[in-house]
Amino acid sequence: MTLQTPSYKAAAISAQNNQTQSGDAPARSSFGELVQRHLSKLVVAPSFAAILVFVYGFILWTVYISFTNSRMLPSYELVGMDAYTKLWKIERWYVAIENLLIFGGLFIGVSLAIGIVLAVMLDQRIRGEGVLRTIYLYPMALSFIVTGTAWKWILNPSIGIQEFVRDLGFPTFTFDWIVQQDTAIYTLVIAAVWQSSGFVMALFLAALRGVDQEIIKAAYLDGASLPRIYWGIVLPSVRPVFMSAFVILAHLAVKSYDLVVALTGGGPGYASDLPATFMYEMTFRRNQISIGSASAMMMLATVVAIIVPYLYSELKGGKRV
Repeated sequence: MTLQTPSYKAAAISAQNNQTQSGDAPARSSFGELVQRHLSKLVVAPSFAAILVFVYGFILWTVYISFTNSRMLPSYELVGMDAYTKLWKIERWYVAIENLLIFGGLFIGVSLAIGIVLAVMLDQRIRGEGVLRTIYLYPMALSFIVTGTAWKWILNPSIGIQEFVRDLGFPTFTFDWIVQQDTAIYTLVIAAVWQSSGFVMALFLAALRGVDQEIIKAAYLDGASLPRIYWGIVLPSVRPVFMSAFVILAHLAVKSYDLVVALTGGGPGYASDLPATFMYEMTFRRNQISIGSASAMMMLATVVAIIVPYLYSELKGGKRV
């Protein structure tokens, strides 16, 4: 009996170990299932946390600073709406707002018009469509810094279009918009339209290719001309693209900074200033952080006023469907 005791003990220990392992297996299995179930959230969590801090966190910080009297360094003592009151007393801010209305209106309108015309032309399945589409869309691949620098050379009266035309034998030709206070803002429109109209073309071309061809064929059979078909049937059917393109272009117009810096520098003087360049000037050059933050909040309010109606219409349309 004494010789069998160790074997009984070994069997008991083995059974206990098996029971322990069988108890750990479900635990490990449930943990693995939990990880698998939430794997996508775990992967996205660091990016979400970074966005939460560095985007929305700093937006809230800017909102707070705009209600202080901060100058070179932040001051966390609230003083109410003083910064906003000072902002709307600055003449340069009114110039920036006026320029934004001119630049934004022309930029959006001309980009939409050129983009639609190009899309309609390419929708005719012309020869070399792929090459032309690439050429029209290529400027969007460039940064606004590159675009601004290139157009600064092109529009420079000494080396650009004006000098080129004069060399052709037209010595009285003048095209010096970039150095004139009244016309400098229009040079921003030229460069911005050149870069963005191809993107609008791509949006509308994709929408046009999705239109039911049977409707177009039926209109042809009824004797409708091609312009009338596009104006009365095709373009109204891609109406949501208009709103999408408008929102994107308006957003680009409001936050335009690098194009202004590269092309005109806000000059001559501050004749081509936009709210973004005004904000930079007040915050980092004149050490008026609170006024700069207030101007940033005005820009944010403008963007929100553009985007919220768009989101509301999209959500309302989705509910109807």
